Amino acid sequence: MVRQLQHGQSGIAKCIYAMIEFKTPYTFDKVVRMFIGLTIIVLIFLLFKKLSPVLTPFFIGWLIAYLLNPIVNFFQFKLKFKSRILSIITTLILFFGSITGIILLLIPQIIRETNKFSVLIRDFTQNINYDTILPVSWQTALINYFEKIELIDLIKDPNIMSLVQKATPHLWSILNGSISFIVGLMIVIVVILYLIFILKDYEKMNASIPEIIPPKYRNLIMGIFDDIKSGMNSYFRGQSLIALIVAILFTIGFLIVGLPMAIVFGIFVGILNLVPYLQAVSIVPAAFLIIIKASEPGQTFVGVLIGVLIVYIAVQLIQDLILVPKIMGKVTGLKPAIILLSLSIWGALMGIIGLIIALPLTTLVISYYRRWVLEKHD
Repeated sequence: MVRQLQHGQSGIAKCIYAMIEFKTPYTFDKVVRMFIGLTIIVLIFLLFKKLSPVLTPFFIGWLIAYLLNPIVNFFQFKLKFKSRILSIITTLILFFGSITGIILLLIPQIIRETNKFSVLIRDFTQNINYDTILPVSWQTALINYFEKIELIDLIKDPNIMSLVQKATPHLWSILNGSISFIVGLMIVIVVILYLIFILKDYEKMNASIPEIIPPKYRNLIMGIFDDIKSGMNSYFRGQSLIALIVAILFTIGFLIVGLPMAIVFGIFVGILNLVPYLQAVSIVPAAFLIIIKASEPGQTFVGVLIGVLIVYIAVQLIQDLILVPKIMGKVTGLKPAIILLSLSIWGALMGIIGLIIALPLTTLVISYYRRWVLEKHD
């Protein structure tokens, strides 16, 4: 993508060269306009951050629509479906049907793994020796703390919600879980509605974008949009394929070493690979699963740890030496420090969506900075 931006001879390149060629002095009026423009950009970012909980379902729906639109076009134009709605319905049936089919195929194995994992957890908690985990002073402090808690103190608590949480923790957990489930279900429904509506008017929305841009800046802005679209397309396709392959490799590796919840955990690590370096988050649950596995008769902590480390190292080598060079090539060309910085910045500004689109956007920003500010066009 960097090479395409730096060597391409598109309309945006001509606009940029023209802007560089006809520079104007920094007058007071120009500085004021630049300050106002910068202020507007900052306000837009702050507004976006404030509205991010509301906008996130829209962007998720738009992202899925962006990925599914080529399939919808295939049904509509190649297979000559009578209406776009029929093409959308067919695409969604295939999409959700494929996901459902994969889940149904995995459910029996996942159930077996879950049952086995429950037995391991039960045996682990029954045989655990707390004296080897918590110091005696900590145990004494905890016992003294719980002995001081009396029912009369709970009754005198003026905060009713706090009383409910303390007196009936299980009821509170059930209620909180039910509310979370309802909210999550509503978000899923909203995302699906956004997905359908965006797919229905996808071509019209793309065609109407140039009309809302002032003619003076139309070529420039549309050129930027084209570069973003090209960069996102290359990045998402490559990174999604890598995440899928990595999920399969981790699942196979965890099954070989006999790690509990191998399928679920392998898929989880693969999903984390949608964002570079995020699979480091899997270290904590991996350590927990290693401890549970080591509690089985005939297993040792060192042996299980070595097996899991071999899986991580082998998959990482395959990913870095084969998958990334072959699939991604030099799509971003960013240094690791810049990648972590871009993930932090875009993640803080846009949440999970920012983490997903951080690298292609950062690559574009750096490329345009080189061409606009540093005047490097080679």
